[in-house]
Amino acid sequence: MSLPTTALFRDDFYLSTNEAVVTAVHEDGGIELDQTCFYATSGGQPGDTGFLERADGGRIALGPAVTGATKEIIIHRPLEGEALPIVGETVIAHIDWARRYRLMRMHTACHLLSVVCPYPITGAAVGEDDSRVDFDMSETIDKDEVTEKLMRLVAENHPVFVQWITDAELAANPGIVKSKNVRPPMGLGRVSLVCIGENSSVDSQPCGGTHVSETQEVGAIHIAKIEKKGKENRRFRIRFGAPGSEA
Repeated sequence: MSLPTTALFRDDFYLSTNEAVVTAVHEDGGIELDQTCFYATSGGQPGDTGFLERADGGRIALGPAVTGATKEIIIHRPLEGEALPIVGETVIAHIDWARRYRLMRMHTACHLLSVVCPYPITGAAVGEDDSRVDFDMSETIDKDEVTEKLMRLVAENHPVFVQWITDAELAANPGIVKSKNVRPPMGLGRVSLVCIGENSSVDSQPCGGTHVSETQEVGAIHIAKIEKKGKENRRFRIRFGAPGSEA
Protein backbone atom coordinates (compact mmCIF):
# COMPACT_ATOMS: atom_id res chain seq x y z
CA MET A 1 0.00 0.00 0.00
CA SER A 2 1.36 3.41 -0.99
CA LEU A 3 1.97 6.02 1.69
CA PRO A 4 1.82 9.78 1.12
CA THR A 5 5.19 11.29 0.19
CA THR A 6 6.34 14.33 2.13
CA ALA A 7 6.94 16.82 -0.71
CA LEU A 8 9.87 18.85 0.61
CA PHE A 9 9.93 21.11 -2.45
CA ARG A 10 6.65 22.69 -1.39
CA ASP A 11 8.38 24.54 1.43
CA ASP A 12 11.83 24.99 -0.15
CA PHE A 13 12.16 25.39 -3.92
CA TYR A 14 15.96 25.51 -3.59
CA LEU A 15 16.38 22.17 -1.83
CA SER A 16 18.33 19.95 -4.25
CA THR A 17 19.10 16.86 -2.15
CA ASN A 18 17.63 14.96 0.79
CA GLU A 19 17.97 11.70 2.67
CA ALA A 20 15.01 9.34 2.37
CA VAL A 21 13.80 5.82 3.05
CA VAL A 22 12.40 3.64 0.25
CA THR A 23 8.78 2.85 1.13
CA ALA A 24 7.75 0.94 -2.03
CA VAL A 25 9.15 -0.46 -5.27
CA HIS A 26 6.59 -1.10 -8.00
CA GLU A 27 6.63 -3.97 -10.48
CA ASP A 28 7.44 -1.49 -13.25
CA GLY A 29 10.39 -0.18 -11.22
CA GLY A 30 8.76 2.95 -9.84
CA ILE A 31 10.24 3.94 -6.48
CA GLU A 32 8.43 5.65 -3.62
CA LEU A 33 10.27 7.49 -0.84
CA ASP A 34 9.03 8.73 2.51
CA GLN A 35 10.11 12.26 1.53
CA THR A 36 11.56 13.90 -1.55
CA CYS A 37 12.76 17.17 -3.05
CA PHE A 38 11.73 15.88 -6.52
CA TYR A 39 8.87 17.81 -8.12
CA ALA A 40 6.43 15.45 -9.88
CA THR A 41 5.07 16.30 -13.34
CA SER A 42 1.91 18.38 -13.00
CA GLY A 43 0.41 21.76 -13.84
CA GLY A 44 2.39 22.04 -17.07
CA GLN A 45 5.78 21.70 -15.34
CA PRO A 46 7.91 18.58 -16.02
CA GLY A 47 8.98 16.40 -13.12
CA ASP A 48 12.54 16.55 -11.81
CA THR A 49 15.23 14.17 -13.03
CA GLY A 50 18.36 13.16 -11.14
CA PHE A 51 19.56 10.10 -9.22
CA LEU A 52 19.37 8.19 -5.96
CA GLU A 53 22.66 7.65 -4.16
CA ARG A 54 22.94 4.33 -2.29
CA ALA A 55 24.97 3.59 0.85
CA ASP A 56 27.69 1.85 -1.20
CA GLY A 57 28.05 4.90 -3.47
CA GLY A 58 26.08 3.39 -6.33
CA ARG A 59 23.67 5.55 -8.27
CA ILE A 60 20.19 4.92 -9.67
CA ALA A 61 19.57 7.33 -12.56
CA LEU A 62 16.03 8.69 -12.66
CA GLY A 63 13.76 10.04 -15.37
CA PRO A 64 11.08 12.68 -14.68
CA ALA A 65 9.19 12.08 -11.43
CA VAL A 66 5.42 11.60 -11.67
CA THR A 67 2.49 11.39 -9.28
CA GLY A 68 0.97 8.06 -8.32
CA ALA A 69 -2.60 7.05 -7.57
CA THR A 70 -3.06 10.42 -5.86
CA LYS A 71 -1.20 13.74 -5.95
CA GLU A 72 0.20 12.91 -2.52
CA ILE A 73 2.23 10.01 -3.91
CA ILE A 74 5.40 10.77 -5.89
CA ILE A 75 6.97 8.09 -8.06
CA HIS A 76 10.69 8.19 -8.93
CA ARG A 77 11.23 6.36 -12.21
CA PRO A 78 14.60 4.64 -12.82
CA LEU A 79 15.98 4.72 -16.35
CA GLU A 80 15.98 1.43 -18.24
CA GLY A 81 18.57 -1.04 -16.97
CA GLU A 82 19.11 0.69 -13.62
CA ALA A 83 19.34 -1.37 -10.44
CA LEU A 84 16.46 -1.13 -7.96
CA PRO A 85 16.67 -0.47 -4.23
CA ILE A 86 14.87 -2.51 -1.59
CA VAL A 87 12.06 -1.36 0.68
CA GLY A 88 13.51 0.08 3.88
CA GLU A 89 16.78 1.11 2.25
CA THR A 90 18.09 4.59 3.01
CA VAL A 91 19.12 6.63 -0.03
CA ILE A 92 20.02 10.21 -0.83
CA ALA A 93 17.93 11.85 -3.55
CA HIS A 94 19.71 14.32 -5.84
CA ILE A 95 17.85 16.38 -8.41
CA ASP A 96 19.46 17.66 -11.60
CA TRP A 97 19.74 21.19 -10.21
CA ALA A 98 20.77 22.95 -13.43
CA ARG A 99 17.64 21.61 -15.15
CA ARG A 100 15.38 22.38 -12.17
CA TYR A 101 16.67 25.93 -11.90
CA ARG A 102 15.95 26.62 -15.58
CA LEU A 103 12.42 25.30 -15.05
CA MET A 104 12.02 27.51 -11.97
CA ARG A 105 13.12 30.55 -13.98
CA MET A 106 10.82 29.64 -16.86
CA HIS A 107 7.82 28.98 -14.64
CA THR A 108 8.28 32.35 -12.96
CA ALA A 109 8.51 33.95 -16.41
CA CYS A 110 5.13 32.42 -17.29
CA HIS A 111 3.63 34.08 -14.22
CA LEU A 112 5.10 37.41 -15.30
CA LEU A 113 3.58 36.95 -18.75
CA SER A 114 0.15 36.49 -17.15
CA VAL A 115 0.67 39.90 -15.51
CA VAL A 116 1.61 41.58 -18.78
CA CYS A 117 -1.27 39.82 -20.58
CA PRO A 118 -4.16 39.80 -18.08
CA TYR A 119 -6.39 37.38 -19.96
CA PRO A 120 -7.78 33.97 -18.92
CA ILE A 121 -5.19 31.22 -19.43
CA THR A 122 -6.37 28.29 -21.54
CA GLY A 123 -3.19 26.20 -21.42
CA ALA A 124 0.48 26.25 -20.52
CA ALA A 125 3.60 24.11 -20.71
CA VAL A 126 6.90 24.90 -19.01
CA GLY A 127 10.10 23.74 -20.72
CA GLU A 128 13.83 24.10 -20.13
CA ASP A 129 14.36 26.31 -23.19
CA ASP A 130 10.93 27.04 -24.60
CA SER A 131 7.62 27.52 -22.78
CA ARG A 132 4.15 28.38 -23.94
CA VAL A 133 1.15 30.10 -22.42
CA ASP A 134 -2.21 30.17 -24.22
CA PHE A 135 -4.63 33.02 -23.57
CA ASP A 136 -8.31 33.45 -24.29
CA MET A 137 -7.92 36.65 -26.29
CA SER A 138 -8.62 38.01 -29.77
CA GLU A 139 -6.62 41.23 -29.58
CA THR A 140 -3.57 41.84 -31.72
CA ILE A 141 -0.51 42.46 -29.58
CA ASP A 142 3.13 43.18 -30.44
CA LYS A 143 5.58 40.57 -29.17
CA ASP A 144 8.41 43.09 -28.79
CA GLU A 145 6.19 45.28 -26.62
CA VAL A 146 5.34 42.26 -24.46
CA THR A 147 9.03 41.40 -24.19
CA GLU A 148 9.85 44.95 -23.08
CA LYS A 149 7.20 44.82 -20.34
CA LEU A 150 8.40 41.39 -19.21
CA MET A 151 12.00 42.53 -18.93
CA ARG A 152 10.89 45.61 -16.99
CA LEU A 153 9.32 43.31 -14.36
CA VAL A 154 12.48 41.18 -14.33
CA ALA A 155 14.74 44.18 -13.89
CA GLU A 156 12.61 45.63 -11.08
CA ASN A 157 13.60 42.52 -9.09
CA HIS A 158 10.32 41.92 -7.29
CA PRO A 159 10.32 39.32 -4.52
CA VAL A 160 8.60 36.01 -5.30
CA PHE A 161 7.19 34.07 -2.37
CA VAL A 162 4.52 31.59 -1.35
CA GLN A 163 1.56 32.14 0.92
CA TRP A 164 -0.73 29.34 2.01
CA ILE A 165 -4.52 29.48 2.07
CA THR A 166 -7.03 26.78 2.88
CA ASP A 167 -9.07 24.91 0.27
CA ALA A 168 -12.13 26.66 1.70
CA GLU A 169 -10.56 30.09 1.23
CA LEU A 170 -9.81 29.31 -2.40
CA ALA A 171 -13.33 27.99 -2.98
CA ALA A 172 -14.67 31.25 -1.55
CA ASN A 173 -12.44 33.33 -3.89
CA PRO A 174 -12.53 31.57 -7.30
CA GLY A 175 -11.65 34.81 -9.08
CA ILE A 176 -7.96 34.51 -8.12
CA VAL A 177 -7.60 31.51 -10.46
CA LYS A 178 -6.36 32.68 -13.85
CA SER A 179 -6.46 29.32 -15.63
CA LYS A 180 -9.71 28.34 -17.31
CA ASN A 181 -8.85 24.65 -17.75
CA VAL A 182 -6.35 23.66 -15.03
CA ARG A 183 -7.55 23.71 -11.46
CA PRO A 184 -5.19 24.55 -8.60
CA PRO A 185 -3.77 21.70 -6.52
CA MET A 186 -6.51 21.16 -3.94
CA GLY A 187 -7.34 18.30 -1.61
CA LEU A 188 -4.32 18.60 0.68
CA GLY A 189 -6.05 21.03 3.00
CA ARG A 190 -3.98 23.99 1.89
CA VAL A 191 -3.21 25.69 -1.42
CA SER A 192 -0.06 27.60 -2.30
CA LEU A 193 -0.37 31.12 -3.69
CA VAL A 194 2.64 32.26 -5.67
CA CYS A 195 2.97 35.97 -4.93
CA ILE A 196 5.09 38.53 -6.76
CA GLY A 197 5.95 41.96 -5.38
CA GLU A 198 5.79 43.45 -1.90
CA ASN A 199 2.44 42.50 -0.37
CA SER A 200 1.61 40.64 -3.63
CA SER A 201 1.44 44.00 -5.43
CA VAL A 202 2.39 42.53 -8.83
CA ASP A 203 0.56 39.19 -8.81
CA SER A 204 -0.92 36.40 -6.71
CA GLN A 205 -2.25 33.14 -8.09
CA PRO A 206 -2.63 29.53 -6.97
CA CYS A 207 0.17 27.33 -8.28
CA GLY A 208 1.89 24.17 -7.09
CA GLY A 209 5.01 24.56 -9.23
CA THR A 210 8.51 25.73 -8.31
CA HIS A 211 9.74 29.31 -8.74
CA VAL A 212 12.74 31.56 -8.14
CA SER A 213 12.77 33.91 -5.14
CA GLU A 214 13.08 37.20 -7.04
CA THR A 215 12.26 38.20 -10.60
CA GLN A 216 15.84 39.20 -11.42
CA GLU A 217 16.78 35.50 -11.33
CA VAL A 218 14.61 34.88 -14.38
CA GLY A 219 17.28 36.55 -16.51
CA ALA A 220 16.88 37.64 -20.13
CA ILE A 221 13.71 36.31 -21.75
CA HIS A 222 11.71 37.22 -24.82
CA ILE A 223 8.54 36.35 -26.68
CA ALA A 224 9.76 34.40 -29.70
CA LYS A 225 6.37 34.29 -31.42
CA ILE A 226 2.64 34.72 -30.90
CA GLU A 227 0.55 32.11 -32.70
CA LYS A 228 -3.13 32.30 -33.52
CA LYS A 229 -4.79 29.12 -32.25
CA GLY A 230 -8.41 29.86 -33.09
CA LYS A 231 -10.58 32.95 -33.24
CA GLU A 232 -10.11 33.75 -29.56
CA ASN A 233 -6.92 31.95 -28.57
CA ARG A 234 -3.33 33.16 -28.76
CA ARG A 235 -0.24 31.09 -27.94
CA PHE A 236 2.80 32.96 -26.61
CA ARG A 237 6.21 31.28 -26.90
CA ILE A 238 8.75 32.32 -24.25
CA ARG A 239 12.46 31.68 -24.68
CA PHE A 240 15.58 32.58 -22.77
CA GLY A 241 17.92 35.28 -24.06
CA ALA A 242 17.39 38.55 -25.88
CA PRO A 243 15.15 38.73 -28.97
CA GLY A 244 16.78 36.91 -31.87
CA SER A 245 18.87 34.65 -29.61
CA GLU A 246 18.39 31.02 -28.63
CA ALA A 247 20.20 31.21 -25.27
